[in-house]
Amino acid sequence: MPFTGPAEDRLALRELLETYADAVTRNDADAWGATWAEQAEWSLPDYPELGTTRGRPAIVAMWVEAMKHYPGIMFEAWPGSIEIDGDRAVMRSYTSEVYDQQGATKRDRGVYEDVCVRIDGRWLFQRRTFRNIHRQG
Repeated sequence: MPFTGPAEDRLALRELLETYADAVTRNDADAWGATWAEQAEWSLPDYPELGTTRGRPAIVAMWVEAMKHYPGIMFEAWPGSIEIDGDRAVMRSYTSEVYDQQGATKRDRGVYEDVCVRIDGRWLFQRRTFRNIHRQG
């Protein structure tokens, strides 16, 4: 079943994902960084030069640098599945991005496979793995 666990936790995980997407669109590094656990991992296997980044400070620093290449981004994300087991959840989400780059509007779609953890009553991303589904432009 793609959505399991208490409704209040599933809502909190959706809000985590929405907070992440909003922070990307607003290019707000503080809000974006606050969605990650301190010892998180971010893997980008479709971008071998980036590989896996570990630890919130390193993840945020890498993101800040990357965002310089995505002016005017509009980032949306929605869950495809959320499976909760206590203070741990597995979530799959899909993304759609529109941004301007080198005088052209580009559109990307992707999928995240996530592990989220509840720390001090708050859900955070522990591990995110992103893969491209479709790139246009």
